[in-house]
Amino acid sequence: MAQISLTFPDGNARAFDAGVTPAEVAASISKSLEKKAISAQVDGAHWDLQWPIDRDAAIAINTMNEDGPALELVRHDLAHIMARAVQEIWPDVKVTIGPVIDNGWYYDFDRAEPFTPEDLGLIEKRMREIIAARDPVRTEVWERDRAIAHYEASGEPYKVELIEAIPGDEPLRMYWHGEWQDLCRGPHLQHTGQVPADAFKLMSVAGAYWRGDSSRAMLQRIYGVAFKSKDALKAHLTMLEEAAKRDHRKLGREMNLYHMQEEAPGQVFWHPSGWTIYTTLQDYIRRRQRAGGYQEVNTPQVVDRKLWEASGHWDKYQENMFIVEVDEDHAREKAINALKPMNCPCHVQIFNQGLKSYRDLPFRMAEFGSCARYEPSGALHGIMRVRGFTQDDGHIFCSEDQIESETATFIAFLSRIYADLGFHDWTIKLSTRPEKRIGSDESWDRVEKALGDACRAAGYEFEVLEGEGAFYGPKLEFTLTDAIGRDWQCGTLQVDPNLPERLQATFIGADGAKHRPVMLHRAVLGSFERFIGILIEEHAGKLPFWLAPRQVVVASITSEADEYCREVAEKLTAAGVRAETDLRNEKINYKVREHSVGKVPVILAIGHREVEERTVTVRRLGEKQTSVAALDEICGELETEATPPDLRAG
Repeated sequence: MAQISLTFPDGNARAFDAGVTPAEVAASISKSLEKKAISAQVDGAHWDLQWPIDRDAAIAINTMNEDGPALELVRHDLAHIMARAVQEIWPDVKVTIGPVIDNGWYYDFDRAEPFTPEDLGLIEKRMREIIAARDPVRTEVWERDRAIAHYEASGEPYKVELIEAIPGDEPLRMYWHGEWQDLCRGPHLQHTGQVPADAFKLMSVAGAYWRGDSSRAMLQRIYGVAFKSKDALKAHLTMLEEAAKRDHRKLGREMNLYHMQEEAPGQVFWHPSGWTIYTTLQDYIRRRQRAGGYQEVNTPQVVDRKLWEASGHWDKYQENMFIVEVDEDHAREKAINALKPMNCPCHVQIFNQGLKSYRDLPFRMAEFGSCARYEPSGALHGIMRVRGFTQDDGHIFCSEDQIESETATFIAFLSRIYADLGFHDWTIKLSTRPEKRIGSDESWDRVEKALGDACRAAGYEFEVLEGEGAFYGPKLEFTLTDAIGRDWQCGTLQVDPNLPERLQATFIGADGAKHRPVMLHRAVLGSFERFIGILIEEHAGKLPFWLAPRQVVVASITSEADEYCREVAEKLTAAGVRAETDLRNEKINYKVREHSVGKVPVILAIGHREVEERTVTVRRLGEKQTSVAALDEICGELETEATPPDLRAG
């Protein structure tokens, strides 16, 4: 029999018969590893223990200690176990697909009756019985005709359609979990008992069109989450509970910040309090940008398709653009325009006005650019995912040898803003050259090195995402981690020599000749809408005092205090604090509860004693204890807190 050589992680290699399985390799090493093995890595690919190896390869045996492979297998096996449980309880249900997703899996079912919360409990119970049975998992490769005949006979039309869509050179792998069978690429665990029975939970049911096509059947998608341990599951569920409390949609209603309605899908109706947050944040960013050497511009909302064709967006991005047809002077053909989905081509138009010299570089341009992008209705999510939004967009036109210094300057700029907004935990990812790209390897080497060196010079390490850059240049992504451990990708810096080339941007170099600038696309917040949603959830609605839309409520305990309440509110307003009065004929505890739900940071309660002593009783949001302060003292204190961080002395 032919021999193959398998190389282990320690560098040692051993000869095996061709066709050896990873299970047999593990058994040849030790009985202990044979029992612990769950899968293998063969030349970097995730490999089922039952799959034969017929070539020389590098191999590593995975156990439950390897989080990535272990979690993938646990979640994938649970998808199959759930589908088996569903069909054992309701044999007439048709199965489709069940992939692994972040933190768990889902599986789509065709069932006439809707699944109920009680049904999820029944399914979970049956899943645990299947796990306890420790049924073996086995796999075979079948010919296409045999597989189609099998699924036609068993009444599974969705599986037949999936097989017909699989390229002819791909093997059709069939998996059995006990007697239940599914079409799957694998890999899987070796028996159902390897799945932790106390570390998963079915979460919800949602509708999903077959293959994402609204003209096809509406299926029912059951979502589940799974981890390696009961404690990890508990921590995740606790995080979800906390996330639900922080949900910006819930808090947005309670704080009366905004609303959305079906007549304007994916667009925000900002209420006075919400717009106060928006404009306060925008004013802050505007001041930071001016101090950072940016020139603010404003460009048109509706732009002729010719510009989008020249920039390349018409071909590559048209499906996400809102198209506008205009009857120009009753012309025979209507002019075709588009609402701008991004600002970059318009910024190149401003750069192109007038002659630019190398002395003008770097040329930093910023715009609070209102953009419109078509997002499918199913993808819309509060103010986090919308169709109409405003970016804190900026573009830096520079020479290639200025990329490193401009990147380092931008990272310092971004870090100050994130710190001011309460985000101190964030990471950088560097996306490098993809296989299909323009430009020479030497140019890519220089630019990637410049971005990496700039990160290090700014004191930050970074994760490299191999091959995930755009075809024209690498980029940096800045990811925030919020108070409950969720990651949000917000800031970006993208190196782009392509758009200046397409739109004929030039500058006169020191040699007197024309040169192309490099364009750095950069954003700190991303979109104001999404970032405000992140801020609300990060702070659970208790925004930093300077950003809070309603900073102080001066509440009367008795009507005799009304005049003094007005005086206090006027004094605070004159000091730049957003203050209002609550003089209603209600008990003070009622007023405190109502304004606390609205996340007002400070409530000043005033009764007979406070009027006589010219003091206020101070109640801060989230604190049980109150304090008494003199009027001048509290006004000075709150004036300082209301000052945006970039305007504070020192």
